[in-house]
Amino acid sequence: MATRGARGFGQYGGVARALERVGDRWALLIVRDLLVGARRYGDLKSGLPRIPTNILSDRLRELQESGVVRRVPTVRGGYELTPLGLGLEPVVIALERWGWSVLGEPGEDETIGADALAVALRAAFRADAAASLPPTEYLLHVGDVSVSAIVVGSTLGIVPVGAGALPQPRRRSAFEPVPSAVLELEVTPAALHDLLAGDAGRAIVLAGGAELLERFGLTFRIEPAVPPTEEATAAGDAAAA
Repeated sequence: MATRGARGFGQYGGVARALERVGDRWALLIVRDLLVGARRYGDLKSGLPRIPTNILSDRLRELQESGVVRRVPTVRGGYELTPLGLGLEPVVIALERWGWSVLGEPGEDETIGADALAVALRAAFRADAAASLPPTEYLLHVGDVSVSAIVVGSTLGIVPVGAGALPQPRRRSAFEPVPSAVLELEVTPAALHDLLAGDAGRAIVLAGGAELLERFGLTFRIEPAVPPTEEATAAGDAAAA
């Protein structure tokens, strides 16, 4: 495996080398979707509708050459992340959290795919808070996509559901949801931003009640990545003195 990309930055450092491998346009979004599971070429194209087919092919080839992605022998035309590629998960999750701070309102032609929604929920998941809460299933409908998130203690399992959802392996959770432990919500992409920021005012509750909605807020939250104010920094310095 080559240590330098074909278009290197001339920098000997971790960030430079990482960007040589996954810094090209669309590359990290492909990695993001593959974090949810193995995908065929067509699945990736469907999840990234604006990527040109030749660019998708180029990025998959480059990611394979970099050791980030490999073909799946058991899935015709399928791709999955290698162990090296899976090591990008905390990086992608951190970027997802940071990105929600600068997200703004969705553009007219901006959509959210099932894999992107799954990663957003993983970024918002608060394992420590969930550990003390009863097992719960959260069904979330955003636009044309839907996912089911089952939380058991500090573990989270997410799968796309509904029409057009890709086949998924059987969940490994022993928890089988009952109606009293299921919250089903319908939100727009803009309302999803509010919901994960702790404001459920624009969410439509299809099943479940106020208690489960409050439980969702405790379990899923993305805090804004805002730099500390000068006042907070000064207070911290004074406390440390």
